[in-house]
Amino acid sequence: MDIQTVLKNFGLSDKEIAVYLALITLGPSPVRIIADKAGINRGTAYDILKSLMDSGLVTYYHKETKQYFVAEPPERLIRSLENKQEKLESVKKDIRQSLPELKAIFERSGNRPVVKYYEGDKGMSQILTDVLETMKQSSDKVYFVYSSGTADKRRHLYTAMPDFNKKRMAKDIQVKVVSLGLGGEMSGLDERKSLPELTDEPIKMTHELIYGGKVAHIGLDEAGNSVGVVIENESIYRLQKKVFEYTWQQLN
Repeated sequence: MDIQTVLKNFGLSDKEIAVYLALITLGPSPVRIIADKAGINRGTAYDILKSLMDSGLVTYYHKETKQYFVAEPPERLIRSLENKQEKLESVKKDIRQSLPELKAIFERSGNRPVVKYYEGDKGMSQILTDVLETMKQSSDKVYFVYSSGTADKRRHLYTAMPDFNKKRMAKDIQVKVVSLGLGGEMSGLDERKSLPELTDEPIKMTHELIYGGKVAHIGLDEAGNSVGVVIENESIYRLQKKVFEYTWQQLN
């Protein structure tokens, strides 16, 4: 990997990279020479040098009437990353402590519906991960699923996370499934009932997942790619849950 890509991954902008590389090439230099080497104006170079100083990558000293800037040894890049990591851990700790207050503010806002769109295997993996994380925190470890399509088409959803059921069972999460037509295979901690086919026209793979205050609708677009919409709203969730429970009771 070339050095500019490495520095960009570190978090430096193109102009910061130009100034930093100019400085380590030149050695201790005044801002005018650094700006010329980097191909930018003097004022921009000075602002960038101050930013690099804040990151611990550059220092300066005075010689006679001029200010000279000098790059710290490249090893300082590692220390800078370590400092960033320490700050992130501190911020993470502060956010965790503030979560109860933030959640209280959010709940007072009226819990407005949140709708999120997902597509492809990555999107389906995000939905399935959300099911696991949401149900892990729920006191009631049962969620509900409607599904349609052949057993082969149903498995299309889980190609995004082949070990989903293994992870689900490890968290003691149960699922009840109502299938349109023949049901899929049983995995454990699951119950399944079937509805008869309601039409002669085959229905593409479709899922509705009802879980922890959310409802996910998953299907295939015209090109056969997975698409999904997750609605986060307690009232919608409760209605869909009641409809599911009523349907479940009517089936043998």
